[in-house]
Amino acid sequence: MWSRRLSASALVFLSITSLMLHVLVFWWLGPNQDHLRPQNLTILLWHWPFGVSYSLKGDVCWSKFGIPGCFLENNRSVFSQADIVVFHYHELWTKRSKLPLHLSRPLGQRWVWLSLEPPMNNRNLTAYNGLFNWTMSYRRDADIFVPYGKLVPKKNNSTYLIPQKRNCLVAWVVSNYKEHQRRSKVFQQLKQYIPAELIEVYGRWNGRPLSNKALLPAISQCLFYLAFENSLYRDYITEKLWRNSLQAGSVPVVLGPPRANYERLVPRDAFIHVNDFRSVKELAAFLKRLASDRQSYESYFRWHDSHKVKTFTDWTERLCTICSNYNRLPTHKVYQDLYSWVNM
Repeated sequence: MWSRRLSASALVFLSITSLMLHVLVFWWLGPNQDHLRPQNLTILLWHWPFGVSYSLKGDVCWSKFGIPGCFLENNRSVFSQADIVVFHYHELWTKRSKLPLHLSRPLGQRWVWLSLEPPMNNRNLTAYNGLFNWTMSYRRDADIFVPYGKLVPKKNNSTYLIPQKRNCLVAWVVSNYKEHQRRSKVFQQLKQYIPAELIEVYGRWNGRPLSNKALLPAISQCLFYLAFENSLYRDYITEKLWRNSLQAGSVPVVLGPPRANYERLVPRDAFIHVNDFRSVKELAAFLKRLASDRQSYESYFRWHDSHKVKTFTDWTERLCTICSNYNRLPTHKVYQDLYSWVNM
C-alpha cells in the first residue's frame, strides 16, 4: 500500500518536473525556433487601415504570395485563437477603433503596432506602453520592416526604354501643400530659376488632380520628378520615389533623409539629392545642364538593366510578411516606451 502511494507520488513529481522543463525550454528557446514554431500562424487584423478592406477568402498568403501556413483573419471573434493581432495606429488615435483591453489576452499572443506614418503623425503613445511586442513600420530597425518599395532583380534581359519626353523639365504632384514645409520652400525657390513653362504641377493643391491611371503617363513626360517627402525622418522614403519617379521613368530629385539613407535602397547614381548642392540655384543649374547632356541623363537609368521596381500597396501582402519574418522575431520583447522608439 505504502509503495503504491510512493509510486503515484513519484509519477506526479515526474509529471510536474517534465512540465516545468518544457516551460523552461519554451521560455529559453522561444516559439520562434523551427521545432517549436506552430505549423500554422493565424494573424488577426483588428481593423483595416484607413477603412480600405481586402478579401481574405481562401489561403491568401499562399495563393497570392507563396507564403505557407499563414492565415489572415479580420473577424474579431477569433481573437482568443489568434497567434498575432495587428493594430494600425491611425484608427486608434482617431478613436475609430480601440484596443481590446476588456478581453482576456491569451498567453503568448503577440500584438503588433503598425504605422507607415512619420513620427509627427503618430501623436501621444504613452497609453500604449507595455502592450505591444513588435513594431511594423517603414523603419529599417522595426521588428517587421515594410518599405513602400524596393528594387528587385529582373528575371529576363529585356531592354528598358526611357519614356519619350516633351518640353517639361520638372514635374511635381502635391495635394497637401503647406508653406512652412521644406519641400514647399525648395519648390518656390526652384521656380525662380526654372521657367514656369518647363514645370508641371499636378494634384489637388492647384486643381489638377490625376487619376491613378493617368499619374505615371503624365509624370513620365518630364525629365525630372520632385520626390519631396512632406516629413524629413530616417528611412521615411515613400511612393514619391518608388512609384512617382522610378516607376514612372523620370529621374528623381529627392528631398528626405540623408543621401546615405537612400543609397541603402537604390544605386547612388539613380537619383539626385537636394542636399548635394549648396543652394537651390545650383540645383536648378545642374538640372538644366543634365537635361542638355543626353548621355549623362540616360546614365541615371542604368539600374534598369538589372533591376525593376516593386511597390508595396496591398495590405494583405504586408501582413503575410509577418509569417516570412517570424523565425527571426524576438520572443519576449515588450515595448515599455513606444514613444521613444518611434521618435528615436
